Amino acid sequence: MKILVAEDEKTSRILLEKILAKWGYEVVSATDGHEAWEKLQSEDAPKLAILDWMMPGIEGIEVCRKLRQQEQGDEQYTYVILLTAKDSKESIIEGMEAGADDYIVKPFDQNEMRVRIRAGQRIVRLQSELLATQKDLLRLSRIDPLTGVLNRRAILSQIEIELARAQRENTKLSISLLDIDHFKEVNDTYGHTVGDVVLRECVRRIDAVTRTYDTCGRFGGEEFLIVIPGAAEQEVFSIGERLRCAVNEPEICIDGSSVRVTVSQGMATWDGNENIDNLIVRADKAMYQAKENGRNRVELSQDQ
Repeated sequence: MKILVAEDEKTSRILLEKILAKWGYEVVSATDGHEAWEKLQSEDAPKLAILDWMMPGIEGIEVCRKLRQQEQGDEQYTYVILLTAKDSKESIIEGMEAGADDYIVKPFDQNEMRVRIRAGQRIVRLQSELLATQKDLLRLSRIDPLTGVLNRRAILSQIEIELARAQRENTKLSISLLDIDHFKEVNDTYGHTVGDVVLRECVRRIDAVTRTYDTCGRFGGEEFLIVIPGAAEQEVFSIGERLRCAVNEPEICIDGSSVRVTVSQGMATWDGNENIDNLIVRADKAMYQAKENGRNRVELSQDQ
């Protein structure tokens, strides 16, 4: 673990550096408050800092205050131990109110220092694990567990983001509502396990031909919604055809069975004023038109 030692008094700093190195820590040193603050702003900044209260430039307690102000709403956290000769109850309260996590009075006892650093190390580790868990939960809340693409709520949120960008930058935005034809027959004939494989393979094929800035999400059942930013009306149909052909060929082979999958698509381009619900309704109508016209085809919204 990396620890910042900020101490302007040379003898104390060297002693701390040697002790911490002996205990197996990687030490980063600073001789004044400005240098300590700079090192805490670096990309790979230490997550635990021992700050002397009285330092030139910026005092340790002020560095602590600046850290806590910066960390508001941030995922990062630095565990701070204040090191000082001030041992009054008022000074301890002042240091803790400034945001310090712990407080050690000089001259310090090595055993006490070691125990307090270990406590800080546990807090830093738990904080890191908590953040990782939060990120995993956020990702899982947005991902369809079967196919790995965005779920319905997340893909609708993505449309909102792209719509706001299109309004701001005066660009185009299109969507494709893609439905796998006769998917119920696949489940009835081969079973739901094969049906799940078909859904995952369709997603893989869609992903293979979409642009890096297009987004695919599972809208429900065997329906997928693809957000296509920046494409002009004349490009939309060719994009839809590319998607259709990618899913259609070749047949999907599963446990000795060959399943040919086709899709019907309805595509709509935002008119510059309409809301998301209306845009999706137009794509949905076009998709049902593709079904009525024989399936395995792409239809553009007739309301373009």
